[in-house]
Amino acid sequence: MQQQDGLLSRLRRGHEQLVLDLLRTHGPLSRGELGARCGLSRTTLYDIVGALVGNGAVVAAAPEAGPRKRGRPVERLALNPDAGLAIGIDFARRAVHVAAVNVAHEVVGSATRPHGPDLSWAERADLAEHLIRGLAGDSLRLDALSAIGVGVVGPVVGPPVTAADDALSGAGPAAPAVPAGASTTGDGWDAVARLIGGRFDVPVFVDNNTRLAALAESTWGAAAGAGDVLYLRLSHGVGGGLIVGGAPHRGAYGMSGEFGHITVVPDGAACECGGTGCLETVASVGAVLEAYRAAGGRAGDIAEVTAAARDGEAVAVGVLAEVGRRIGTVLAAVCNAIGPGVIVVGGELAAAGKALTGPVEDALAAGLLPVARDRIDLRPAALGEVGAALGGIALVLRDSPQLHGHPVARAAGAHGGTR
Repeated sequence: MQQQDGLLSRLRRGHEQLVLDLLRTHGPLSRGELGARCGLSRTTLYDIVGALVGNGAVVAAAPEAGPRKRGRPVERLALNPDAGLAIGIDFARRAVHVAAVNVAHEVVGSATRPHGPDLSWAERADLAEHLIRGLAGDSLRLDALSAIGVGVVGPVVGPPVTAADDALSGAGPAAPAVPAGASTTGDGWDAVARLIGGRFDVPVFVDNNTRLAALAESTWGAAAGAGDVLYLRLSHGVGGGLIVGGAPHRGAYGMSGEFGHITVVPDGAACECGGTGCLETVASVGAVLEAYRAAGGRAGDIAEVTAAARDGEAVAVGVLAEVGRRIGTVLAAVCNAIGPGVIVVGGELAAAGKALTGPVEDALAAGLLPVARDRIDLRPAALGEVGAALGGIALVLRDSPQLHGHPVARAAGAHGGTR
């Protein structure tokens, strides 16, 4: 009898963990939605939910904003928001973005600080820590999730932490000055994870920041609820991310989503990747500014260029129309290969609105297979500059099988090496 009681207790704990994992991953759900996702019988589910509500682990979620529908509102359940916070950090090329979300998927706060291109990694980590502390004082409760999601520029690949990382983590000599825009890979990114983990004594998950922005847009943003999403970011660099079946697609070597390095101008300008005529050489912030000024435009920065395009200035409209056609051609080729349902476009250039997206849509329609032309929805990004930081949180909130394969470093000391 004792053995049977132990088996039943383990089974119940498993059911409780299943419900908690679903709420952790998807945010607030009704009992009906929980039942559809977990496969438990109605009686068992209601018993498990009742116990979790009784002990305070699960609470009724705040009602969604918007017009109230007729009839009794459906109660949605969420993890207790007081149980802890998840933190996301995006080390962009020239800024640090941070965000905090509680386990009920409620955004607690976000912050951004721009910086110069030569800020060292130690200084960037200090800046991230300062911004995080500013969101919630010195009492951040990371114990419930015990992880931070970090976005970095470039592919995330490579071996475990090596002795060379000691300098970067602060254990040895002063941290070297790594340019903010440098696309360090391998042990470099593992060292970045240690640099952050050591400040908060928690594991750190690292991934490419545009891939994390894609995950955030599919979780909370423009593509929320869509299972197959293509995200394109048009900024100082051009990159993207793929969400396939609701999960981020990394590729065998972390190289998925490098749309900026697809050739669009044969024998075109040299690219930082070593190639020529890449999309990044025509659709990045620097390339657009250069083309605009060469055409006689007088705007001082990209914000002025996009504003001019929205106002109908001929030079800005003409430059962005050509850029949009190049972008649409690339997107059509990628869509024909992978078949997303939603395309999300973000980054500074997206602020041009229809002056950019109109030509993108035209070129996209011309290049898509006829059967797909009415099936792909092009949308502007909704989460702004903190999208990748929110994506780091989405990465942390996903269940462990979907985190498998992402580089993780634990803080030195209490947690030990790398897993």
